Amino acid sequence: MDCKWCRRSFSKGEHLRRHERSHTGARPFVCKVCRRPFSRQDSLSRHERLHVRPLGAASTETSRPTTSEAPVSPESLPQTENGTSGCNGSRISVSSPEVEQQLSTANAFPVTQSMDLDYELIWPESEELFHSIMEPSALPFLPAVFPQIDLNMRAGTPTFLERGLPIDISTGVSQKAIPDVNRLVAIWTSNVAANADINYVFLDECLHMFFVKFIPTFPVLHRATFVYGECIHPLLLSAIAIGSLYLGPADAITKGEGLWRLANAAVTTSWQTFVTHRGPYDSCPGVQLVLTVVLNQMYGMLSKNRQIRTSTQVFNGNINWSKFCGMYDSEPYPMEELPAATASKPEIDRQWRLWVARELQQRALLAHYILDGLNAQVSGKVASLRHTSNQLCLPGEEAAFMALSAEEWLSHMQSKPVQLPTFRSIFNHIFSPTPQPDLHTLPFSAFSLKVILEGVQSMLSDCDDEGETSVGVPGKVDIRRALARMYDCIVLRPSLSTEDRYETLLRWHALGLDTVISSTTLCQVVCRRQGIAQHLWDGSRVTRPGPDLVAWAGTHDARRALLHALQMQEIVESLPRGRAHTIHMPICLFSAATVYSVFLLAGLATVRVPVVVDWKDVVYTSDDPSVALAELTGSVYISDTVRFLRGEPVGNFAIAPRMRNLLYEFNSMQKLFGCLKTQWGVASDMQDVIDQWIMMCH
Repeated sequence: MDCKWCRRSFSKGEHLRRHERSHTGARPFVCKVCRRPFSRQDSLSRHERLHVRPLGAASTETSRPTTSEAPVSPESLPQTENGTSGCNGSRISVSSPEVEQQLSTANAFPVTQSMDLDYELIWPESEELFHSIMEPSALPFLPAVFPQIDLNMRAGTPTFLERGLPIDISTGVSQKAIPDVNRLVAIWTSNVAANADINYVFLDECLHMFFVKFIPTFPVLHRATFVYGECIHPLLLSAIAIGSLYLGPADAITKGEGLWRLANAAVTTSWQTFVTHRGPYDSCPGVQLVLTVVLNQMYGMLSKNRQIRTSTQVFNGNINWSKFCGMYDSEPYPMEELPAATASKPEIDRQWRLWVARELQQRALLAHYILDGLNAQVSGKVASLRHTSNQLCLPGEEAAFMALSAEEWLSHMQSKPVQLPTFRSIFNHIFSPTPQPDLHTLPFSAFSLKVILEGVQSMLSDCDDEGETSVGVPGKVDIRRALARMYDCIVLRPSLSTEDRYETLLRWHALGLDTVISSTTLCQVVCRRQGIAQHLWDGSRVTRPGPDLVAWAGTHDARRALLHALQMQEIVESLPRGRAHTIHMPICLFSAATVYSVFLLAGLATVRVPVVVDWKDVVYTSDDPSVALAELTGSVYISDTVRFLRGEPVGNFAIAPRMRNLLYEFNSMQKLFGCLKTQWGVASDMQDVIDQWIMMCH
């Protein structure tokens, strides 16, 4: 039996009818008391028990839960006949007082009262996912990874794992490792189940925010064809964890972090199972596992929790899974199978879903390249992938990817180029010694531009501050020339929205700054010489002494870095509030703040900058052979930008230079980080460093 909406097969009629309600939103089961509809009979049964709770039980007031409600213990929850709590249907074993004590004293997820929820879900299957999380035995990876788990085991004296003691092989404690891990996971998942405030409304809100806020800036999932029931649990949990970052309550971060840990544990311990999962339209297995790793790594890389950040940097994805599954060998969607406008609606819908599946597979791989370049700067280490050998083609145009219906998708696809270039050929174009006139005609999207820019960042990570490179790696002069060509591709691309153009230019300016001096190294030098503790990069590693900061602030390179820093701050302040949260924003802004600190510590608080900046003059340097040849022939026009870089007066009687007070700009940036850290936790550690810099500059 197949679903008439997505063609998914089921062996039982009840399972098919339950699945089809996720497409229609139907709720045929109605409470006889309050007439509230439900999509599942078991959900109705749990709800009806709330109307017959004993005297003295908590009120069944139908209100949306808030984080300010007083916490309650499992003992205060109404008990059903089988000894389980009636709160949201979360099955909490009360087989022993010890387990009750463990659950009532859980710190990771404070229990709050959340009874009947009168709330229309945007994703109807959120309730089903909620029950899967609340019932650890329903999570598919737990029995495989922890086969010895007994969810009703009695809790005795805390083990070495719970006390945080080291494992001592000589005493034989290591022999208890497996049972203790199993027991610890059982208690931890029970603590999650005990948290009545993690309900299906919370999951629904998080997933909604994930698609509305995050996906427009990082399009790796497709909302229009997204089917809840076809996703593996770790992918859903990772998406929900990211969505929790956009919610207002302070405890949303804590709950999202707990769901992230659960997803991360599933991936790292039971990937052998998930690597075989294949969606109904996927060309190969393992696509959802690779997507899960992308979201999981992105969350961890920008987390406030330093242990999570460190583990993410060490893990740094696993592109080998995609190679093992044959994702690189899959052919792109065959354009000859594109249906005609007169084709039947089911055929157009089927081809749409096949195209989306291939597109998601490609974007999952490309997202690893984006995160690899970004992680190289965030961690201060070299990249892990060979970006210039990337043989993947450009992804589909965003208009086709964001289409809400098969008919809308088809209308966009009919004008799509038949042959798309590979990223390897694009890098060859960008780094060609001679200009390539057809570079601007390529169908770049904001997503593909991010892939290219992070490829440039990976090359920068292979260059040291003295400009010495490895064999086969472009030098900084070549990288600057490539960036100048990329600038034209960004500003002259009409299909980019204003927000996408600003976000792409923000990353472009950060790379331009790093061609002058590594912002990571510069921050470490400033903090080391000023005795400031920072928790962004490993300070124990031996780093080069770095330049004399006071002398460097008066150089040509420092003024180039300053122009990039000022422009990055202007871009962030120009972005609409709903888009001021791209994943590269924290590190870009912090690079700008680092340059400000050097100028202020050198006593240069005010600068006169050109009103209009020619960014090609900023990117190219005086040691560039093409610039030197032009100066010898006398064909170079000396612009205000060049005068500023040389330290000469800028402006004339018609156009006066702009006065910029860097201390004021620094204070304004401090406020930007105050807003940014509410979403990307790593910005909190960045703000701590900035606060100390500002105190020293006053």
